Amino acid sequence: MDWKLDRESKKPIYKQLAIYIENGIADGTFPPDKPLPSERGLAKELGINRSTVVAAYDELESNGLIDRNRGSGTTVSKDIWGIAKKRIPSWNRYIEAGSFLPNLPVTQRIHKEMAEHNLINLASGELSQDLFPLNSLREITSNRSLRGNLGYDHPQGNLILRKTLTDHVKQFRGIDTDPSALLITSGAQQALYLVVQCLLKPGDAVAIENPSYHFNLPIFKSTGIKTYYLKGDKDGINPDDITDLYRKHRIKMIFLNPIFQNPTGTLMSLERRKKILELSSEYGIPVVEDDPYSLSSFSNEKIQSLKSLDHHGNVLYISSLTKIVASGLRIGWIIGPKAVIERLSDAKQQVDFGHASYSQWIANDFLDSKDFTSHMSKLVKQLESRRDQMVASICSFLKEQAEFNIPQGGIHLWCRIKNEFNEIQLLEESIKRGVIYVPGSTMGTEKGYVRFTFARENEETIHEGIKRFADALSVVST
Repeated sequence: MDWKLDRESKKPIYKQLAIYIENGIADGTFPPDKPLPSERGLAKELGINRSTVVAAYDELESNGLIDRNRGSGTTVSKDIWGIAKKRIPSWNRYIEAGSFLPNLPVTQRIHKEMAEHNLINLASGELSQDLFPLNSLREITSNRSLRGNLGYDHPQGNLILRKTLTDHVKQFRGIDTDPSALLITSGAQQALYLVVQCLLKPGDAVAIENPSYHFNLPIFKSTGIKTYYLKGDKDGINPDDITDLYRKHRIKMIFLNPIFQNPTGTLMSLERRKKILELSSEYGIPVVEDDPYSLSSFSNEKIQSLKSLDHHGNVLYISSLTKIVASGLRIGWIIGPKAVIERLSDAKQQVDFGHASYSQWIANDFLDSKDFTSHMSKLVKQLESRRDQMVASICSFLKEQAEFNIPQGGIHLWCRIKNEFNEIQLLEESIKRGVIYVPGSTMGTEKGYVRFTFARENEETIHEGIKRFADALSVVST
């Protein structure tokens, strides 16, 4: 077999071999009337492990290119050569060639485990079912007739909802805006996607927090955006670091989650928030503010977002109902200069022809009702109680092994584990014990951290989850 292994390639050996054989099938090198070499024989001929050949044949078989039969060996599948010479596409090659990158393997594993197994969930960044305002939403849906347009709505979203959101952000978030400067999105994630796709180009440099939710988003790499990190402390990122990044890399945009930040739970100081806006105006750098948690302050303090302090239109403000009402509504929004909103709206229309009408009606009726205020009051108290339980459980089971700041709002607790440990082994041991969380490496560059979320479980299961995590840590720590 005329095949040469490329040891400099990042592509695994088995994939190199599979591609070679697939090309050989296509050009007739390996005809359907002759068997392919045996796994053992091919491994010996090429000087590679038999398991490598087995993996290559597994991939070819899964793509329908070969048949493996006991007694008759491995042959090219006859089904791929019909009268019309039809073949099954090599889907794996298409998957690898796509420009939109997949989530990190660890992140994929976490999502899969949460979906398929009944684990104590300290990983998912959403509310538990019992924290949703189910009674209010049921009443709205049962009483609401199908009034309104069920066709495609305005590209920026339903006008009535945009007016309601304009009043909402004025009353609860101190933001003055206009319905024409607001775009309804499918959660904050879509808003972020639209900003990156429409306002940046490959090679542009942006600044993100380290650690942060943005750290593990493949969208930046998929679009060829260069990310540079802003290190934070108990008061948030240091604004002086923005100056350094601008001078070194000419950053084009700054992505921040300044209020009860994900994952650290940090509330950026007011002084630093104001300084960031000054630098934004000085250098002409827009700030993208992601604000899912500002209404969840446990002190009931009304916290000023960057957007509420922005008097020059430098901030693109993203928020949603995901973390405070119900993730399944898929209602988010972005506020910014009208020209920007029109550009993002045009792109969104190309993707999905606008947001679903019915969920917009429900969101509008709930925000416009007295139930919203009472719901938020109950939600904040319940989140605070769960936060308190998590803090108590960590102190009880991890004692001197853990170090953390107590968040004053939001849903996340960022914890440094002082003992050295293998991150993957700890996650696997925790899953075996029925608890899951987010390893710190998916959200930042520093080692030894984990993110616990206290919004998905009640006090009892939070306590048990931390206990199981501590048991897992005792097995893997050195």
